[in-house]
Amino acid sequence: MNETSRRKLLAVAGAGAAATTVGLTTKSANAAEAKPKAGRAQERVVAVVDNHRGSELVLLVGEREVVINDRDLVTRILNAAGGK
Repeated sequence: MNETSRRKLLAVAGAGAAATTVGLTTKSANAAEAKPKAGRAQERVVAVVDNHRGSELVLLVGEREVVINDRDLVTRILNAAGGK
């Protein structure tokens, strides 16, 4: 992700990230209880799904990008975000 698009994303991500976070905190019947780890992020994390049919999720953590391939997680994020 180039620096310009990342800045635009971060500029408009506030409300969207908050809404997505609320949706993600809803517990599903199959979800295991997550336990905080000592090395977890201590700053804002923004999740980006570029391809709604793919399994790649990019996490923007402060100044870093973390790429994860997890189709189930992508599906849960998209479900929580809703649609038109």
